Amino acid sequence: MTITQQVIQQLINGISLGSVYALIALGYTMVYGIIRLINFAHGEVFMIGAFVGYFAITVLGLPFIAAIIIAMVFCAILGMIVERLAYKPLRKAHRVAALMTAVGVSMFFQNAAIALKWIGASPKGFPRVIEVQRYHIMENVSITSDRLLTMGVALLLMFLLQFIVHKTLMGKAMRAVSLDKDTAQLMGINVDKTISFTFALGSALAAAAGVLFALNYGVVVYQMGLLPGLKAFVSAVLGGIGIIPGAMLGGMLIGIVEVSVSAAGYSMVRDAVAFTILILVLLVRPAGLFGKNVREKV
Repeated sequence: MTITQQVIQQLINGISLGSVYALIALGYTMVYGIIRLINFAHGEVFMIGAFVGYFAITVLGLPFIAAIIIAMVFCAILGMIVERLAYKPLRKAHRVAALMTAVGVSMFFQNAAIALKWIGASPKGFPRVIEVQRYHIMENVSITSDRLLTMGVALLLMFLLQFIVHKTLMGKAMRAVSLDKDTAQLMGINVDKTISFTFALGSALAAAAGVLFALNYGVVVYQMGLLPGLKAFVSAVLGGIGIIPGAMLGGMLIGIVEVSVSAAGYSMVRDAVAFTILILVLLVRPAGLFGKNVREKV
């Protein structure tokens, strides 16, 4: 295999993994853009979505696409409930209080998953819902059907998100609230409804990412949201937290870097590389690739 072929192959693998990170990162970046909160429970929503998809397929016997839709709807409702019960009472509190609440919600979901007998602490094998086939793009360069499905669904959801944000009334409300919540409220925008919708939308994307991730790796477990959630946060920071195109690009870049590090024979340190990128971004360009440095009054 030539160097060019190796590069193309790793780009394909990295974009497949990065598309999952991008879907999770979009939830982080939208919530932060609206209420300036880092929702560290978002990785657990990813995990719950994977389990909902798992039970939709194994218990209800539904096809894969239907399982994704059910997982998205379930987690959208869950996201709104969490926002209403855990985060809404703390909107005027110090940011540290909301941040620690997010960590607490994350721990609650993990421990609740262990306590439930139908989830538990033991990993479960995700069913093979599609026949895995290998398609050759060129000599020594190929892509499998599960990764192709992952990229296709992820790109479709990203396109739909862009349509919602830029072409619908609720999307315009989201952009207005992200710019100035008080002014948006004076203009007649229902801020509470907009924030709830944002949580629902981000949670739905995380659920889809969870099912796609489980499809590719063939396992679901209560801790599966921890590392992907943190790497998605790195992706959001890399692209520019609060900026939707930045989250998409950041997710792709982190996926490509992670796969490239593994292909180079350093798979044991691929997680460390992702967090090293976070440190470097915070040191060199804290606003991210798409962000602008602004002064915040205190």
